[in-house]
Amino acid sequence: MASWIGVAAANHVARGRAGGFMQVNHGKAAPLRRIRPGDIVAYYSPVEVYGTRTPLQAFTAMGRVTPGEVYVGDMGGGFTPWRRDVAWFDSHPAPIAPLLDQLELTAGKANWGYPFRFGLLSVSDADMAVIAAAMGCGGALVQGQAAL
Repeated sequence: MASWIGVAAANHVARGRAGGFMQVNHGKAAPLRRIRPGDIVAYYSPVEVYGTRTPLQAFTAMGRVTPGEVYVGDMGGGFTPWRRDVAWFDSHPAPIAPLLDQLELTAGKANWGYPFRFGLLSVSDADMAVIAAAMGCGGALVQGQAAL
């Protein structure tokens, strides 16, 4: 099992939560193929609404990737992004600022946001546990690991 952070505006993350899926890198398939069923994914949302500059800088969703392969979805208007299904945990948004010194990914780094520019990044299980606790879904994360 691996842990991943996807990056998307909160309004796009909300669509994925409602539909039980994830998308990354503007619908590209290759990054999603790195992810396997059973992996944990959290979303970091730098902004609330795609295309705006008003910062949110919070983790906005977390879940476990379900069995199945990547597939093409239809967003309308000819946009057919690749997706992977996710069972989303009950959680609440967690601002990243209080976690910066606790996460291996960001601790002690002045340019902590740089890795998020890639849209999908692998993180340690320890970092995922910190994020899960901040989002109020640490129990779901532990419970899911015990079931594997």
